[in-house]
Parts: sequence; structure tokens; C-alpha cells
Amino acid sequence: MRELLSEAKVVDTAVYGAIAAADTPHLDRGMRALSRAADHSNLWFGAAGALALFGGRRGRAAARRGLVSLGIASGVANLVGKPLTTRRRPEREELAELAARQVPMPRSSSFPSGHTASAFGFATGAGAAWPATSAPLRALATLVGYSRVHTGVHYPADVVAGAFLGVSAAELAGRLLDRA
Repeated sequence: MRELLSEAKVVDTAVYGAIAAADTPHLDRGMRALSRAADHSNLWFGAAGALALFGGRRGRAAARRGLVSLGIASGVANLVGKPLTTRRRPEREELAELAARQVPMPRSSSFPSGHTASAFGFATGAGAAWPATSAPLRALATLVGYSRVHTGVHYPADVVAGAFLGVSAAELAGRLLDRA
């Protein structure tokens, strides 16, 4: 098992390195903006507001379920997952050509990605309540997760774990809300 984890870490680091080395100036600004928009779940609060305002009863239900899912995912990722792990953030080169893509380096553990957990929690929860929104919300959540690797603050495995956590939180939120 130790060998398997060691090999997985090698792959994770290599994928991160390939993304960091890619010359993508047009993508860099967009990924940085998206990553920053998702700070403190602002992107998802805005989406919830739009769903509730323009989506009628279904939109309000989607917003509620998405926000409850986000709350569970964010709490588990940031209050349980990160304190239990000590994974260091990626080493970033401070080259001038990479500066346009980078966001400030958080001080918390790298594992799991809280941004991704919140993104997938909201997208999965809202999409379950209003299926027509599922694909666009999950696509946006996927881009938020990728943006965290692209901007140099997470390894891909951190994002995968965050996505799993978010989807699981949405399942739990759905069950809790259906009982209430």
C-alpha cells in the first residue's frame, strides 16, 4: 500500500508540474479570476441568489439545497480535513511569466481543496433540486477545481478529494433536507 501511495504522489506531482510549466497566458488570467471569484464561496452565494431570484420555487429549492450542501462540504474540508492533514502547498516558481496566473498562497493544509469541496457541494446539491442546472453548475465547479491547480495552490489529488467531499456532502444534505 505504501508503494501505491508513493507512486500516486509521483503522478500527482508530475501532473501539477506539467500544468505549472504550460505556457497559457490567455487561460492564466481567466483561471486566476475564477479562483478568486470562488474565494469565501462568493461565486456560489451569487449563483444561489440568481437561482432564487430568477428560478421561482424550483430555483429557491435549488439555492437552499446547494447552500446547505456547500456549508457541510466547507465545514468538513476546512474544519476537519485540513487540520487532520499536513500536506504542504505546492512549491511555486515566482517567475514573472507565471505571476499572472497565481493567487495568494493560503496558509492552511493543501489537502483537501476547500474551494473544490464547496464548488461540488453547491453544484451537486443545487443540481439535484433542479436537474436542468446540474450540468452547467458541475462544469463551473470543475473549472473552479482546475483553477486551484492552475493557479498553483493545490495538487490535483487535493482537488479530486475536494470534489469527492463536495458530492458526498450534497448527498448528506439531500437526505437531511428530505427528512425535514
